[in-house]
Amino acid sequence: MTSAGRFAPSPSGELHVGNLRTAILAWLFARSTGRRFLLRVEDLDRARAGAEEVQLRDLAAIGLTWDGGVVRQTDRGPLYAEAISRLEGAGLTYECFCTRREIQEAPSAPHAPQGAYPGTCRNLDRAELEYKRSVRPAAIRLRADVQEYTVQDILHGEFTGMVDDFVLRRNDGVTAYNLAVVVDDAAQGIDQVVRGDDLLPSTPRQAYLASLLHIPVPEYAHVPLVVNPDGVRLAKRDGAVTLADLAEAGVSVEEVRNRLLASLGLPAGTLENTLRAFDPARLPRHPWVWTGVGNNPDS
Repeated sequence: MTSAGRFAPSPSGELHVGNLRTAILAWLFARSTGRRFLLRVEDLDRARAGAEEVQLRDLAAIGLTWDGGVVRQTDRGPLYAEAISRLEGAGLTYECFCTRREIQEAPSAPHAPQGAYPGTCRNLDRAELEYKRSVRPAAIRLRADVQEYTVQDILHGEFTGMVDDFVLRRNDGVTAYNLAVVVDDAAQGIDQVVRGDDLLPSTPRQAYLASLLHIPVPEYAHVPLVVNPDGVRLAKRDGAVTLADLAEAGVSVEEVRNRLLASLGLPAGTLENTLRAFDPARLPRHPWVWTGVGNNPDS
């Protein structure tokens, strides 16, 4: 299978300029290295009616092209179930009955990283299991044998982050993101993952899980986010930040694309023309401040 990069939005609403900037970067990274570029809709639990169609329209409007059809996570349940079954067969999972509140109030395990699951349900005996099963359905957690894992990132270099007994399948039966993304990337031949750097802390969990499933770990590039003038990650509440809102304010799609490219130190024009000037080593390493519809110099 030919190697590939990807963009994988959740269809929870319209994409804003921060999402579009990351999508452009994912496209540039993939195309500049001769990879296919794929689109995957991560719709396991955050789908809003009509959002996928609007997102795909906006991605095409700014000039993104992709290879093959769009993949949706809701169509891939058997792949996730098979992966969990493999982990179960290797003794690498256990049932967890903790509520979110119980986890927050539980004392941390000795020597465990801050924020790690405390292992409350890790070693339940048969009687405890039977009782808890009668009270509430179980989530499935990974039985990790490390507390941290190191990954390599094109922009961040070596990064070591926490690994705990994270959830693989929630107690409502929905596959958790950390498992789904690993399985999906492997199944699609994705060996380059470009996404926002807010997801870097979860990456060691995913790379560790890939190692347990004997899946090659992809090449990572976690790119800076777009933030509002207060330094907070951009959101729709920050005003005209979607293509539709900006069009109403008199800003064309071409203007939006050119501003996003300028924020990356790249020339205006089509993405194909910009590709010639793309160099990951020259990308900004700090967040870009979106100041609104007026002039928006790179910050």
